[in-house]
Amino acid sequence: MAETRVGNRRVLTGTVVSDAMDKTVVVEVVSVKPHPVYKKRYRTTKKYYVHDEENRCGVGDRVTIAETRPISKTKRWRVLEIVERAR
Repeated sequence: MAETRVGNRRVLTGTVVSDAMDKTVVVEVVSVKPHPVYKKRYRTTKKYYVHDEENRCGVGDRVTIAETRPISKTKRWRVLEIVERAR
Protein backbone atom coordinates (compact mmCIF):
# COMPACT_ATOMS: atom_id res chain seq x y z
CA MET A 1 0.00 0.00 0.00
CA ALA A 2 1.34 3.34 -0.96
CA GLU A 3 -0.54 5.91 1.08
CA THR A 4 -0.19 9.38 -0.33
CA ARG A 5 -2.05 12.61 0.22
CA VAL A 6 -3.92 15.02 -2.00
CA GLY A 7 -4.28 18.11 0.15
CA ASN A 8 -5.51 16.78 3.48
CA ARG A 9 -7.07 13.62 2.05
CA ARG A 10 -5.57 10.14 2.10
CA VAL A 11 -5.15 8.31 -1.21
CA LEU A 12 -4.82 4.49 -1.27
CA THR A 13 -4.43 1.81 -3.93
CA GLY A 14 -6.24 -1.51 -3.72
CA THR A 15 -8.09 -4.30 -5.51
CA VAL A 16 -11.83 -4.48 -6.10
CA VAL A 17 -13.23 -7.60 -4.41
CA SER A 18 -16.97 -6.97 -4.94
CA ASP A 19 -19.07 -4.92 -7.36
CA ALA A 20 -22.49 -6.41 -6.56
CA MET A 21 -23.96 -3.14 -5.27
CA ASP A 22 -25.16 -0.20 -7.36
CA LYS A 23 -22.63 2.69 -7.46
CA THR A 24 -20.54 0.99 -4.75
CA VAL A 25 -17.52 -1.31 -4.84
CA VAL A 26 -15.61 -3.00 -2.04
CA VAL A 27 -11.85 -2.38 -2.27
CA GLU A 28 -9.29 -4.43 -0.34
CA VAL A 29 -6.12 -2.53 0.56
CA VAL A 30 -3.05 -4.53 1.61
CA SER A 31 -0.38 -2.90 3.76
CA VAL A 32 2.89 -4.17 5.22
CA LYS A 33 3.69 -3.16 8.80
CA PRO A 34 6.59 -3.99 11.12
CA HIS A 35 5.72 -5.77 14.37
CA PRO A 36 6.20 -3.31 17.24
CA VAL A 37 8.42 -5.65 19.30
CA TYR A 38 9.90 -8.23 16.93
CA LYS A 39 10.25 -5.96 13.87
CA LYS A 40 9.22 -8.74 11.49
CA ARG A 41 7.02 -7.38 8.72
CA TYR A 42 3.50 -8.72 8.30
CA ARG A 43 0.63 -8.04 5.92
CA THR A 44 -2.67 -6.53 6.98
CA THR A 45 -5.75 -6.14 4.81
CA LYS A 46 -8.58 -3.70 5.18
CA LYS A 47 -11.78 -3.39 3.15
CA TYR A 48 -13.32 -0.07 2.20
CA TYR A 49 -16.74 0.70 0.72
CA VAL A 50 -16.03 3.03 -2.18
CA HIS A 51 -18.36 5.23 -4.25
CA ASP A 52 -18.22 4.38 -7.98
CA GLU A 53 -20.65 6.78 -9.66
CA GLU A 54 -20.66 5.22 -13.16
CA ASN A 55 -20.26 1.55 -12.15
CA ARG A 56 -17.00 1.35 -14.14
CA CYS A 57 -15.06 -0.92 -11.76
CA GLY A 58 -15.14 -4.70 -11.93
CA VAL A 59 -13.86 -7.45 -9.65
CA GLY A 60 -10.07 -7.72 -9.86
CA ASP A 61 -9.44 -4.14 -11.03
CA ARG A 62 -6.64 -2.19 -9.31
CA VAL A 63 -8.00 1.22 -8.32
CA THR A 64 -6.88 4.38 -6.59
CA ILE A 65 -9.31 5.66 -3.94
CA ALA A 66 -9.47 8.95 -2.04
CA GLU A 67 -11.07 10.01 1.22
CA THR A 68 -14.18 12.12 0.83
CA ARG A 69 -17.16 13.42 2.80
CA PRO A 70 -19.61 10.79 4.07
CA ILE A 71 -21.74 9.59 1.14
CA SER A 72 -23.73 7.02 3.14
CA LYS A 73 -23.57 5.20 6.46
CA THR A 74 -20.54 3.15 5.39
CA LYS A 75 -19.08 4.98 2.35
CA ARG A 76 -16.37 7.58 2.95
CA TRP A 77 -14.16 6.91 -0.09
CA ARG A 78 -14.50 7.48 -3.85
CA VAL A 79 -12.75 6.04 -6.90
CA LEU A 80 -10.11 8.38 -8.35
CA GLU A 81 -8.93 6.19 -11.23
CA ILE A 82 -8.71 2.64 -12.47
CA VAL A 83 -4.99 1.81 -12.52
CA GLU A 84 -5.26 -1.63 -14.14
CA ARG A 85 -8.17 -3.65 -15.47
CA ALA A 86 -8.68 -7.30 -14.50
CA ARG A 87 -7.80 -9.85 -17.16
